[in-house]
Amino acid sequence: MKERVTLTLDRDILRIIDERIDGTTIKNRSHAVELLLRQSLKSSVPTVAVILAGGRGTKPKPSIDKIPKSMVEINGKPILQYNIELCKKYGIKSLILSVGYMKEMVMKFCGDGTRFGVSITYLEEKEPLGTAGPLRVLKDQLTETFIVLNGDELKDVNIMKLYRAHIENNGRTTIALTTVEDPSAYGVVILDGQRVLRFVEKPKKEDAPTKLINAGLYIMEPEVISYIPDGYSRFEIDVFPKLAKEEQLYGYPFSGQWFDTDTPERLQKAAKDWKGFSS
Repeated sequence: MKERVTLTLDRDILRIIDERIDGTTIKNRSHAVELLLRQSLKSSVPTVAVILAGGRGTKPKPSIDKIPKSMVEINGKPILQYNIELCKKYGIKSLILSVGYMKEMVMKFCGDGTRFGVSITYLEEKEPLGTAGPLRVLKDQLTETFIVLNGDELKDVNIMKLYRAHIENNGRTTIALTTVEDPSAYGVVILDGQRVLRFVEKPKKEDAPTKLINAGLYIMEPEVISYIPDGYSRFEIDVFPKLAKEEQLYGYPFSGQWFDTDTPERLQKAAKDWKGFSS
C-alpha cells in the first residue's frame, strides 16, 4: 500500500531526478524517486507469491482426470513443484497456495514448504473461486506488491526483469506474455508499447492481431484487489479489462520456455521439450 510523503531535497538532487523523467518509462518526479529508492534498497522482487493450485485435471487424459491439474507430473515432478522452484530461484519464499479440488493431495505433497526451502500456507476454497477470487479472500495478507502464478503451467520467466518492468511502468498489474505459433486457443494480447490495450479471445489463426498470450504469471499491487468481486471471478473477465481501460495494465513479453498441459498433445509436448530453468 502506497502512502503520500513530503520530501525536502537539494536542488541539484532534484535536477538529477528530473533528468530521468521521460514521460513514458519514468512518468513523473514521484515515480523517479521511487525507482531510485527501490534500486538503492535492493528490492529486487516481491517477497510473497500466490500460486493457484485448485483446478481439476479433466482435460489431459482419463488416467489423470482425478487429480488436480497442478499435480500432473512432467519428467518426474508435479507441475506445481516447478512453480515453487521458480519462486525460490528468485528468493520468493513466502508462498500461499490456493487449493480446492482434491486439496488434500496438494497439501500432503507440499506440507509447510520445508522440503522445498520455502514457507507455504494455504487458502482452502470451499467453492471454486476462479483465478481472481482467492485474492479477495487474501486481501488482509496481500498488503505489498505480490506475485500470482497459475500452478498448472510450466514457465521459465526471469522474475527480476519482470519486476523491474513493473516498477518502471508504474502500473497496478504487469502480465508475463509468451509467444505461441497458433494463438487460436488462447486470449491474444494487444499492446501499445508495454501497455495492454485489449484482449482478443481465441481468434482464428489467420486473423490473430498478435501471437502474444497471457503466460499465467502476474505482478500486482494491493489496489488490484478492490477490482475483484466477492466469490467466483476471473482475471480475464472481471479484472484485466477494467485495468486496461484505466491504463493500469502492462505486459512483459519474455523469451523463456512456456507450456500448458490442457490437452493430451500439449502435455506430451511439455514432457518432451521442457528443459528446466535457465541458469
